[in-house]
Amino acid sequence: MTETRAMTRDEICEEILWTSSPGLTPYPDALAFMEERARAIHQGTAAPLVWLAEHPPVFTAGTSAKEADLYNPHGYPTYDAGRGGQWTYHGPGQRLGYVMMDLTKPNGTVPPRDLRAFVAGLEGWMIDALARLGVTAFTREGRIGVWTIDPLSGLEAKIGALGIRVSRWVSWHGVSINVSPDLNDFDGIVPCGIREFGVTSLQRFDSSLTMKDLDDALTAAWPERFGSIPQEA
Repeated sequence: MTETRAMTRDEICEEILWTSSPGLTPYPDALAFMEERARAIHQGTAAPLVWLAEHPPVFTAGTSAKEADLYNPHGYPTYDAGRGGQWTYHGPGQRLGYVMMDLTKPNGTVPPRDLRAFVAGLEGWMIDALARLGVTAFTREGRIGVWTIDPLSGLEAKIGALGIRVSRWVSWHGVSINVSPDLNDFDGIVPCGIREFGVTSLQRFDSSLTMKDLDDALTAAWPERFGSIPQEA
């Protein structure tokens, strides 16, 4: 687990815009929006933004995706996401946290132009948010994403995924956390190229947990890693 340290005054940013889209956002629309927003942030015409979204069922390919890892028995749409990583499933009941911010500047515990620290910050953000909901999560060496002990199987399983793209030192794409998706849909791929482990969700821990509960936890946990205060867009 990534340790949290106290931030200095210079590390604390004033705010970051924060928005959540209701319903299911078509994945191509999300790609187009993020690309344009990242371009505008680079040009100085738009502010950094965290966007919480949810998608219809899709499989997305990262730059390291292998065709042999895609089975897709239901024929869900597939997209080349352009982010790092391999195959990922997105669908109803999964929260996407898209992070578009300028990485040439310090962002809380993340120094300028430090991609490793940025990835660690995103993982830590997910871990901190899950802890607020009573779920102990952690990272594993050599395995991207966030893991926990599935309460039904007693085995390690992935609960949060991560994949980013950086264009001219502006980030886009981000993280995903399973709240209540149909976990059978993950059988259509080898998630992130890792065959040995399964996936799990928040509702396996507590069936009363909702997407709003996670959204509130993500909002509250953000300043601990990135310093800025979420402000409604």
